[in-house]
Amino acid sequence: MTDAPRATVDPFAVTVRGIGEPHPVRAALRATGPIVQADAPAGGPVWIITDDALAREALVHPHIVKDPAYAPAHWDPRTAGLEPTAASQPSLTTFDGPAHTRLRRAHAPLFTARRMQDYAERITMFARDQLTELAATGETVDLMADFTTRFPLTVVCDVLGVPLDRIDQAITACRGMHSTNPQEVGAAMAAFGQLAAAALSDGRPGLAAELRERVPDELTEAQLHYLIFTLIYAGQLTTDPSLGFLLAHVFDADGAPAEETTIEEFVREMLRRHAPAPFSLWRFTSADIDLAGVRLPARSPVLVDIQGINTHPGRSIGPDLTFGAGPHYCTGAQLAQLELGAVVAVVRADFPDARLAVPLSELQQTDLGGIQGSRLTALPVNLRG
Repeated sequence: MTDAPRATVDPFAVTVRGIGEPHPVRAALRATGPIVQADAPAGGPVWIITDDALAREALVHPHIVKDPAYAPAHWDPRTAGLEPTAASQPSLTTFDGPAHTRLRRAHAPLFTARRMQDYAERITMFARDQLTELAATGETVDLMADFTTRFPLTVVCDVLGVPLDRIDQAITACRGMHSTNPQEVGAAMAAFGQLAAAALSDGRPGLAAELRERVPDELTEAQLHYLIFTLIYAGQLTTDPSLGFLLAHVFDADGAPAEETTIEEFVREMLRRHAPAPFSLWRFTSADIDLAGVRLPARSPVLVDIQGINTHPGRSIGPDLTFGAGPHYCTGAQLAQLELGAVVAVVRADFPDARLAVPLSELQQTDLGGIQGSRLTALPVNLRG
C-alpha cells in the first residue's frame, strides 16, 4: 500500500472567475492521481477521488459512510459544516445501511417522476408569474438577486405544503444558514422548525403530511421537522445556483439551446457542466480500508470530485455524477430537473426576445469554498428584449 499523492493546489479556495473559465484546480487534481490527499478546511487530510470508476466504487463502499460520528475527532462540526450525527438526528444524508434504506423508502415514493408531474402545472405557473412580474418593471433585472432563490423555494414549499405566505421567511432562513454567527444560524433553524410545523398543521395538503405517515414510528416531531428542513434547504441550496447558470445560457443570444435540443437534454447538460455540488457531501471511513492501492485509516474524510469527473474531457458517455450514485442518489433529482425545465419552457414561450444585459463572457461566478459550489455573482437580464 502507498500514500495518496498530495495535491499541489487548494481545492477549497474561494475564487472568482468567468462563467466559462474552468475551475483552476480540477485538471491539477486529476493529473495528480485517481485519489489525492489535500488539506481539509477543518484541519488534517482529506482524500479526494478524481476518477469516475473509483468514485462509483467509493459511493457504494460499505465502509465509506455518511455518519458524522466517524469524522476526525478533532474536527469542529461548525467549521466542517457537518450535520448532527445519525444517532442524534435521523437523516437521509447521514444514515447508512438498513437504517438509511428504511428512511429512504419513506421518502422515495413521494419524489418519483410520476409524482412530481402532478405539480408540473403549478411549477410552470410560479415561473411564469414571477418572471412576468419582473418583466413588468420594464427594467434590467438581476435574476440572482431574488428570483433564483425565490422560485425554487416557492416550488419546494408548495410541494411540501408550507403556506406560500411563508416564502419570505424561508428565504431569510436559507440565507441565515450561511452566517458565521451561531445565533443567526440558530434563528434560521428555529424558522425552519416553524416552516415544518406549518406544513404539518392539520388539514394542510402536501408531501410533508404524507411523509409523516410514512416515516418510522419512533421518530419524534422534532426529528420529522429536521427531515423537512433538509428538503427545503437542499431544494434551495442546489437549485438556486443551477438556475443561474441555466438561465445565463438561455438568455445568451449566441449560446441558447438549439431548437432540436430537448429541454430535458439541455437541463442535464447544464447540470453536468455546472454541477450544483462540486464535491459529494462528506463521507468517512468506518474502518481501515484499501482503495486503489491507497491505505485509508479509519475516520478518514473522503470526497468525490463531482465537478472534475463530470467535465473531464476523457469521460466516457454515460450517467454523470451530478446527483450522485448508489444508495444516496439525490431523492430530489426529479423535482430539480422538472423545475429547471419549467423555467426554460416559460422563457421560450413567453420571453422569446429576452436577452442578457451584458455579454455572457462578462458574467462572473464565485466559488464559495469548502464543499459548496459556485454561484453567479449577478445575472442582469432584459426580459423584454
